[in-house]
Amino acid sequence: MSKYALIIDYKYCTGCHTCEVACRKEKGLPVEEYGIKVTKQGPVKLGGAWMYDYVPIPSSLCDMCEDRIEAGKRPACVHHCLGACMTAVPIEKIGETVSGKGEKVVCFIP
Repeated sequence: MSKYALIIDYKYCTGCHTCEVACRKEKGLPVEEYGIKVTKQGPVKLGGAWMYDYVPIPSSLCDMCEDRIEAGKRPACVHHCLGACMTAVPIEKIGETVSGKGEKVVCFIP
């Protein structure tokens, strides 16, 4: 199986925390642990413009839902993301997936 990466186009993240809940349920994690966590950046004024973003950040517990991917499904966080801001792609396709997305895109490889 190819190794996968999580592309997060966080300009579309609404901070709803659905990814956190989906991951916790999928992995059976207790409340104090998480596979992905939404962080808030801002509000802060940078270069005369306001920045206020939500950024989902996977933790060391994230395995990209390898079992779900092997079964032909998307990782739980990707499947349940209400903003559709996350995509799981084989690492060979990171470049073509990220190009053209513009700013506020991050990549996670477990």
